[in-house]
Amino acid sequence: MKNLILSAMLLFTVTVSAKAQGDRINEIETYKIAYLTEKLGLSAEEAKIFWPIYNDYQKEQAALRKERFQKMISFRKINEIEDLSDAQVQELITNDFSIRQRELNLEKKYYYKLRSNLPIKTVGKYYRAQEAFKREILSRYRNGRPGRN
Repeated sequence: MKNLILSAMLLFTVTVSAKAQGDRINEIETYKIAYLTEKLGLSAEEAKIFWPIYNDYQKEQAALRKERFQKMISFRKINEIEDLSDAQVQELITNDFSIRQRELNLEKKYYYKLRSNLPIKTVGKYYRAQEAFKREILSRYRNGRPGRN
């Protein structure tokens, strides 16, 4: 009976923790959309073009991040590199290169989509806003205040 109660408590704790993390991710994404909207100053026509491209990019990026995370978990489970063969170490490293190259290819793909559909200065504002947002959100979390204040 104690094991059943302990298991139920553990499951509840993990569920609550996952929900809190999901809420935090949603909060950040909501803030990011508001931030980009403000910084880009898109016209109604530009917004109709920009947001679907942005949403597609986010979906593809999330899938790559998930794949990278899964591969990192398997890499972290390895206690010692010394226990692996040279071929296994090489495979781990080249897998990382492959994912990073795919991330770069994805970024280029969406850059070209944005560039071919929007003025280049708007595209430039987007990339500048992305970097500024990253800095701001990191600063806010370091100081313990996510989202807008």
